Amino acid sequence: MAKGKFERSKPHVNIGTIGHIDHGKTSLTAAISKYLALKG
Repeated sequence: MAKGKFERSKPHVNIGTIGHIDHGKTSLTAAISKYLALKG
């Protein structure tokens, strides 16, 4: 049985971060994600 094509209805972005442990990468990524979600 063939699966239907997945349609993306929302724009998406991948956020990649590099850096040393405990330098705020997760907090920064969460803040950016929250800002973009609220912005719409």
